[in-house]
Amino acid sequence: MSLKEIFASRALRMKASEIRELLKLLDQPGILSFAGGIPDPSLFPAEAFADAFGQALTNGQQGQSLQYSVSEGYLPLKQWIVERMGRLGITCTPDNILITSGSQQALDYLGKLFLSPGDTALVTAPTYLGALAAFNAYEPRYDQLTLEGNRTAQSYRDGAESSGSAVKFAYLSADFANPTGQTVTESVRARLLDLAEELDCAVIEDGAYQDLRYDGTPVSPILAMELGRKGSIEDCRTIYCGSFSKTLSPGLRVGWAVAAKPVISQMVLIKQAADLHSATVNQMAVNTVARQIFDAHVEKVRAAYKARRDAMLAALQRHMPPGVHWTRPEGGMFVWLTLPAGVSGAELLARSLETVKVAFVPGQAFFADGGGSNTLRLSFSVLAEAEIEEGIARLGQLLSEAPAQTRQQAAQMV
Repeated sequence: MSLKEIFASRALRMKASEIRELLKLLDQPGILSFAGGIPDPSLFPAEAFADAFGQALTNGQQGQSLQYSVSEGYLPLKQWIVERMGRLGITCTPDNILITSGSQQALDYLGKLFLSPGDTALVTAPTYLGALAAFNAYEPRYDQLTLEGNRTAQSYRDGAESSGSAVKFAYLSADFANPTGQTVTESVRARLLDLAEELDCAVIEDGAYQDLRYDGTPVSPILAMELGRKGSIEDCRTIYCGSFSKTLSPGLRVGWAVAAKPVISQMVLIKQAADLHSATVNQMAVNTVARQIFDAHVEKVRAAYKARRDAMLAALQRHMPPGVHWTRPEGGMFVWLTLPAGVSGAELLARSLETVKVAFVPGQAFFADGGGSNTLRLSFSVLAEAEIEEGIARLGQLLSEAPAQTRQQAAQMV
């Protein structure tokens, strides 16, 4: 008997990330990749970090930066985050914040905190693949979070109870979501809070792309809206997950969670069992860089990504055949394509890699129920504008070569 045969049942729900696998294509010559939703490394503030790490490792600070530290996180960084959250309408204290190794770790901790096997997690369709990967380990049942339709709190409750479980949380990325790029309206956020009250469940708000707005009117975070209703974060059921990965550096793995103290206290216990604390030297460097250049640097990043988003939307308009539809995000890193009925994103990827050398992520990976086979995700964050034009032109040509019957069906749907 191999050890694989005695793995826990949760291990069977854990699968390799399609995105992580596709990132391996970036090193292959000739591939134009819209696959990885990663920041452009040319925009990293490398010099600022070189100076910050130098400070953290000299002048007597190495005794702190290289030593074990508290699980809650580096206090000066938490204080900076308190200020940042305040600007978003989220009034909190350092005791309401836990520093994590990226917001992905926060999602894992929240899955561990709330989910017993069979419990129900409400997720959008599609939703962030990394969230599904984090939650899958805790063996949940998924139900589709639909806030613009006619589903009631009772329908969610009935669905959960029919499998002997309860709804534990609703998870969503409200701003420029991965994978669709779409933003949840203020009225829908309000309905989500009403739903969570009726179900007596938590809300997990993934704010990874919060700072990457290029146009349109900002919408208050869900936690800020709930604070407006209740007056104190200690009375709120929303947990906000933030990250420096899309603004300063993904490689340093520094993120945070903001919530009522009982939630943070329990997450601290989970962190103590998992990795003791996030790397102190990284937290110290991020704190220094954030205090020095964060706002100016984010403006630089926004300008670069806005130009690339505009290039992608213009290229899609020029090159996509009838029957292909796409989102028009106000920020973030992604455009979501819906292909004609019968066109498989996975099969298209295989043909694309073989013939036109363009990579993307098939959309089915982002659906908890395995749907969305005729969708795909494109990221515009890394390629230059000329490369975006070329890649979309190649992809459009490939889609134009779809079987005549599929094209006729698509034309009838328009």
